[in-house]
Amino acid sequence: MPKLLNRLGHIASEVKDFVAGLSFAPLRLVATDAVDLVFPPPGDDDLLLQGGMAAGPWARIRFLADEGCDMCARPFDGGLHYGKGALCSDCADTPFPFTRTRAACLYGEASKDLLLGFKHGDRLDLAPMLSRWLERAGADLLADSDIVVPVPLHSSRLRERRYNQAAELARPIARRAGRVYAADALARVKATKSQGHASARMRWDNVRGAFAVTASGRKQVTGKRVVLIDDVFTTGATLRACADTLKAAGARRVDTLVIARAVPQPEL
Repeated sequence: MPKLLNRLGHIASEVKDFVAGLSFAPLRLVATDAVDLVFPPPGDDDLLLQGGMAAGPWARIRFLADEGCDMCARPFDGGLHYGKGALCSDCADTPFPFTRTRAACLYGEASKDLLLGFKHGDRLDLAPMLSRWLERAGADLLADSDIVVPVPLHSSRLRERRYNQAAELARPIARRAGRVYAADALARVKATKSQGHASARMRWDNVRGAFAVTASGRKQVTGKRVVLIDDVFTTGATLRACADTLKAAGARRVDTLVIARAVPQPEL
């Protein structure tokens, strides 16, 4: 049964991406309604938000509120709250090209298995829960936006994985927020190496020049306030490269929304 549900999830994903790419707006709206009848969006309830998780693992996830840097969402030391607009020393010294970041939770042992399962383990069934987490964390960003853009995968990686986890989050979020979902506005034009265990410098070198705004995407992002969606913020290299590319193409502002914020642990 889980394999069947995941297969149906893949089919729904492919159909919804096709519908989102239709250029004729009235046809896109009719097609979206038809798809929702076959693959209805989930309801918003506590079971969905918890995703059927047991109380123990759920309690160990550290959900983030407003205690972090407004630009990179890194929690301030000691759990201090400085309010919206406060920046950490790194962002104050070297700002990112995006304006604000919201993260649903901290990346740790409790959230790691969920995210790795969703990203690499074919766990599309987690997408409804994770997208709701993002909506709650980024409510202010979404309210102040025009367009939602997922961080893209290279075509070779997409063939291997069969779905883009960022797109699985961005699509329902855009629909429920009433924002434009620009599935193909941004393209990954360079097949980058895995970022796991790479240093900040290596991560930036890896993704530099890896993204481009498509011809249709340029029309969609010019003058618009963009919310860029990904799964994890580690050093911010990928989000920086995407935001630079979007702003160079004319985006008015870029904010980023991620499931988890990874924070390096201090050495003992």
